[in-house]
Amino acid sequence: MTTMTTFTVWKFDTPERAEQALTIIENASADGLVQVVDHAVVVWPKGAPAPETHHEHENTWRHTGWGAFWGLVVGGLFLVPVAGAAVGAGIGALVKATEGTGIDREQLETIRAEITEGTSALFLVTDHGNLDRLGERFHGLHKKLIATNLTDGEQEILRETFGGGNP
Repeated sequence: MTTMTTFTVWKFDTPERAEQALTIIENASADGLVQVVDHAVVVWPKGAPAPETHHEHENTWRHTGWGAFWGLVVGGLFLVPVAGAAVGAGIGALVKATEGTGIDREQLETIRAEITEGTSALFLVTDHGNLDRLGERFHGLHKKLIATNLTDGEQEILRETFGGGNP
């Protein structure tokens, strides 16, 4: 059982899978396995020039500030120019904006590199999750953990529970 607020980004190999994972998370939340603080789904359909971001505009995200965070992170990662110094400057601004979240430059660069046309990602902020029981529900989704604010030991437990590659 984890009791801290956790930020994770899961990459999926199709544009539809992140939405499927969100449904699993919502069901797990209803079953009391995890408390979802907020989430965003990034979908990048084949042929689209940039990804789309979906998140629900519930009262809870306004109070936590996560809604603005999704816009900042996703917009900053995918809507800035894709070449040269502009990328570095954009990532640098995001690093400053995400100070205190446990998300570092390397993770932001990984998110930008991993989420590509034809994939999707679930950006998830959770609290009080039963990872063992939650992990059982994720089998077969072809996912990869690409970023988290967990410690190395907590990341290892998460990878063992859910499968998926190293962030």
